Amino acid sequence: QVQLVESGGGLVQAGGSLRLSCAASGRTFSMYVMGWFRQAPGKEREFVAAIRSRWPSAGATYYTDSVKGRFTISRDNGKNAVYLQMNSLKPEDTAVYYCAGSIRSNSGTYKYSTDYDYWGQGTQVTVSS
Repeated sequence: QVQLVESGGGLVQAGGSLRLSCAASGRTFSMYVMGWFRQAPGKEREFVAAIRSRWPSAGATYYTDSVKGRFTISRDNGKNAVYLQMNSLKPEDTAVYYCAGSIRSNSGTYKYSTDYDYWGQGTQVTVSS
């Protein structure tokens, strides 16, 4: 099994930055895709970013349009960690951010919650105006 723990959330003013971390433990070698989702109150859980964790496409990244150019997902295999650098934050970025992982090697999708098998408990990001 895999355990995911997010950290780095907090309160920041619009235009500021935060760096979210996702620490993975357990059978991390089983992870093929790592992603970040967010959920604002009263809204559906939304895909934010994903990164391929294993070859042949390891390192490939994907972003939802609303965060392109502002957010960067990265990984550190040696530390079993995934990060989400969030710059130029906007109030609409306010949400609980979740780290997610997929162990389905035959899955080519990554944009939906149902594509993932493991989830962290979330970290709150609040962007004030």
